Amino acid sequence: MERKQLSKTKKEVIKIYKNSKMVFIEKEFETMELTDFGLGNLYNIGLGIIIYVNTERVCAKELALAPYQICPQRHLHPDIKGYAGKEETFRCRWGEVYLYISGPETKNIKAKISKRYKDRFTVFHEIILKPGEQYTLETNTWYWFQGGEQGAVLSEFSTYSYDEGDIFYDKKIKRIAVDN
Repeated sequence: MERKQLSKTKKEVIKIYKNSKMVFIEKEFETMELTDFGLGNLYNIGLGIIIYVNTERVCAKELALAPYQICPQRHLHPDIKGYAGKEETFRCRWGEVYLYISGPETKNIKAKISKRYKDRFTVFHEIILKPGEQYTLETNTWYWFQGGEQGAVLSEFSTYSYDEGDIFYDKKIKRIAVDN
């Protein structure tokens, strides 16, 4: 991503975080990650990430999604390096989050998926998270999520995050920051 575009995108993501009325310090915005998951289409598939802590036992992050931006069906967190797969809780702080997991398929889901990416999603049991609502995923669960009409900010609380060990449904996806 070009420097000018990256700067503009970071400002847009910071605005989403500020819309949440949560309090952040400037250093968190400076160290914020943007990822397009290696697909080069950040506005459709991507995520803003502020990492508070990621130790051997616990991880806490704030995730920002632009309107209808997707965090792809990735997240099968397998056992790795003798560590049981990641268990995580998502708590919506602002906006709406459309979370999809394995289970009975929801008819007429709220998510909007471009035709270009439709074949990259296989789980459609919909859980809608509004501010203050949360959902805990068990280990080894396929899932994906999308910001609603306004976008969204959600907190992630989990066991240690081995991002490099995540398994994505789409093999082209890589969990890398766009500004590295």
